Amino acid sequence: MENKTDKNSYTIIFAIILVVFVGAVLAYAAESLKPKITENKRLEIQQNILYAMGVNENNEGSVNFVSTDKVAGEFSKYIKKQLVIEGDKATEDDHAYLIDLKKEEAKAAKPNYIRKLPLFIGEKDGKTFYIIPMRGKGLWDAIWGYVSLDKDLIVEGVYFDHKGETPGLGANINQRFFMDDFQGEEIMNGDTFVGITVAKGNNDPTNITKDDHEVDALAGATITGTGVTAMIKKDLSMYIPYLKTLKN
Repeated sequence: MENKTDKNSYTIIFAIILVVFVGAVLAYAAESLKPKITENKRLEIQQNILYAMGVNENNEGSVNFVSTDKVAGEFSKYIKKQLVIEGDKATEDDHAYLIDLKKEEAKAAKPNYIRKLPLFIGEKDGKTFYIIPMRGKGLWDAIWGYVSLDKDLIVEGVYFDHKGETPGLGANINQRFFMDDFQGEEIMNGDTFVGITVAKGNNDPTNITKDDHEVDALAGATITGTGVTAMIKKDLSMYIPYLKTLKN
């Protein structure tokens, strides 16, 4: 007599039940974890913004963010205002830091859409910081970051990160030996915006000169460096009309 479990139909039914069961478990797990994932993302954004303006727990050459149990309080303490710039209009919005740059860039491809540009104004040690979020394309996938400027549009700090750059090469954009070089760099040449170039063969490898609009490139990461350059020039340029009003 043929065993029922030897039939192809049994195998198919069993596979279907297993797939449905596993799918249901995964869907439940994803839905259950969604609030936690959202909260972690929110805290990560706040950590990145604070890092760019120099609020962190760095020591020696390491990158250390404000801890997650402190970041909400530190964000409220140091970030005094959040703005959303739309054309020539700037409005306050306490949730500006949650604006999705990728979605805004996609929407901006549509005619007549005015892109929302989040800007964060921080204060530390009696100094005002203007922190701008950026998003671009590296060698393999997305790169992003934040740049902090003073009232004269000189860089006070940056934070960069990536989704999938090459370990030991392009992935090093989030290391201090690269990010710290941006401190003190100028993004303007007189009244003209020029940004900052990640330059291969830069004549200032120790980064002493701060008015050349260049930082030394990472070895073996030319395309990632080009992506960082393009990201800075593309995204910061959109803020220049507003930032120039700060000096008037």
